[in-house]
Amino acid sequence: MTTAEPPLEAEEESAVETARRQLERAATHLDVDEGIVERLRHPRDVYRVTIPLERDDGSREMFTGYRAHHDSVRGPYKGGLRYHPGVSEDECVGLSMWMTWKCAVMDLPFGGAKGGVVVDPKDLSDEETERLTRRFAEELRPVIGPMKDIPAPDMGTGPQTMAWFMDAYSMQEGETEPGVVTGKPPVIGGSYGREKAPGRSVGIVTREAINYYDWDPAETTVAVQGFGSVGANAARYLDDIGATIVAVSDVEGAIYDPDGLDTTDVEDHDETPGMVSGYDAPRSLTNDELLELDVDVLIPAAVGNVLTGENAREVEADLIVEGANGPTTSTADRIFEERGIPVLPDILANAGGVTVSYFEWLQDINRRAWPLERVHEELETEMLQAWDAVREEYDARDVTWRDATYIVALSRIAAAHEARGLWP
Repeated sequence: MTTAEPPLEAEEESAVETARRQLERAATHLDVDEGIVERLRHPRDVYRVTIPLERDDGSREMFTGYRAHHDSVRGPYKGGLRYHPGVSEDECVGLSMWMTWKCAVMDLPFGGAKGGVVVDPKDLSDEETERLTRRFAEELRPVIGPMKDIPAPDMGTGPQTMAWFMDAYSMQEGETEPGVVTGKPPVIGGSYGREKAPGRSVGIVTREAINYYDWDPAETTVAVQGFGSVGANAARYLDDIGATIVAVSDVEGAIYDPDGLDTTDVEDHDETPGMVSGYDAPRSLTNDELLELDVDVLIPAAVGNVLTGENAREVEADLIVEGANGPTTSTADRIFEERGIPVLPDILANAGGVTVSYFEWLQDINRRAWPLERVHEELETEMLQAWDAVREEYDARDVTWRDATYIVALSRIAAAHEARGLWP
């Protein structure tokens, strides 16, 4: 199905606009009540809070925080908290919508949420970050909870942030509530395998796509943009099943070896910043050049909007698997569709993070930790079930993989809304 080129301004599409466009495109393939679609175009609530912070020098500064709740028809809200100077209300709303779709694709009993603080975490000391986090937790306390809204780490936050957040909430509630957040250190109720889960799920989905197209993993070449937590773990997973990882990158540049890189020898950017671009490899590339390599599989796993209308016609990969959130603009998506290059979307491929967060939530509720082996087994099962559901829609309809994924998500959300009805 070839469509006309969208206007250039589509490259500047906001997260909210992208989420609504994807919703409306999926709705054209389903018999969904327009009232439900209209409801899903909007968040249920958006909370804006002001967070006072005492700096280390004794001065005081005010920061703005947000928490967007999109839809909870299938269960409590779920989504990350990011510390980044670009956090905005619109961004949080759009990302909360994506979380709704992601949870529905994985058939998890959650709805979508997203939030954050407008701050550059690099400008904060550890002590300031802790004070900011604890106050943010207190400001959000009326609208979060293990059965209301369960935050998780995101850009600029991590296990330690979640530990502070959980402790602050628990102190005010008068009892330890590990289930109020996920992504915590295992010593206080976090799940083993949580940090590596998004990359592992990207590897699983790529493996299934390789099998779907009847490729031999041993003859499959892969380029990974972004050798951080997601990209490194995806690359190492695919390396283990026999694929040849020919190129990886960090923010400073890329390395290339047509005979394959030893992904266990290359340290990821989180382990040692700058290690990738400084690694002794046959050839160095820019990040842009990596995207245009002649490989079987391209995995953009760094940041959003790297595949655009400007470079989509130069991409030579036969398959794209999205490791990052939103790496493909709408213009690029249409060009790939026109060129017949399949794109496995982020809300399926990197959903291992929210899936293992669900496992963590279950462990916290039941006060019983799972060994890493069980986490891996359960993640494999959930990812294969989601893959099969999407593949069935893809095979049954003349749609892209992205459309098929959103069709699965919307059909489940719409069915839940139909079953529950509308409060009068």
